[in-house]
Amino acid sequence: MTPIALQRPPSTPVPLTPELRIVSLVPSVTELLFALGLGPWVVGRTGFCIHPAPAVSAISKIGGTKDVNLRKLRRLAPSHVIVNVDENRLETVQALREFVPHVVVTHPCAPADNLTLVTQMVEMVEVFAADWRVRSELTGRNLQGSEESSTGASSLPHVPDLRDRANRLADALREELAACLALRTSGEGRPTPRVLYLIWRDPWMTVARDTYISCMLAEVGWSTWPPVEGGERGAARYPVLTGDEPWLAGVDELLLSSEPYRFGAQHLAEAQALCPNARVRLVDGELVSWYGPRAAEGLRYLRGLSAAPR
Repeated sequence: MTPIALQRPPSTPVPLTPELRIVSLVPSVTELLFALGLGPWVVGRTGFCIHPAPAVSAISKIGGTKDVNLRKLRRLAPSHVIVNVDENRLETVQALREFVPHVVVTHPCAPADNLTLVTQMVEMVEVFAADWRVRSELTGRNLQGSEESSTGASSLPHVPDLRDRANRLADALREELAACLALRTSGEGRPTPRVLYLIWRDPWMTVARDTYISCMLAEVGWSTWPPVEGGERGAARYPVLTGDEPWLAGVDELLLSSEPYRFGAQHLAEAQALCPNARVRLVDGELVSWYGPRAAEGLRYLRGLSAAPR
């Protein structure tokens, strides 16, 4: 996971706020914030931030991940906006820098990066709270979070078990990563299954090998095709297929994701014709592509899929 620093030009200072107000433009991070006990300080989300339901239903929606309503977001007066390299447009992030005190960029590229992501969220909150406690001591103002904010929570977060929650998530992930390593080790010497993971239909679209999804599949010993990397951002990360590629005949496993395209049973025959020698299965796209609290569960789910006899 490569952290990206977004530096604000000195000519455009943004006033700070003593109230923690988080807007998440990343569905899986929204779920992570709640898992860490930070839900009361989340004031905005995208329409795709649907977990945990129904807790998120009371949080203001500010458009989608690609079409953020900046005017509505600005009215929420966030202290932090969380974005993602894959999920959000660069121009959106650049616009946010003009009026948001803290733009937090996330970019998990592999399952193990979730350990860094969890730490990033914890430190985001702890650094903010510590900074304002220092400011309150210097100014003599009460910025300790004793007042109730407009969200109904204290202005500064008080989550006594924040680190414990983070550690439990990290421990669960480490346990699953170890189980995946054992699975791969047990399969050494056998051919690596070729997997085509489809995320879209008409046109067919799949994932490059340097995407989070491909790395999740690699944890259970699967190799995604085509054997290409897409770079850090852009359309090349999600290759379009013509359906005439010669290597399609050599695919062993064809996985049809439930998102972003909602593949269903009605697509199985069409997909089978694309890869006539493959086993075709519908898979839970959230478990495979959402990071944060679903990472460990997703790896466990994939281990089960890989162990299923043909």
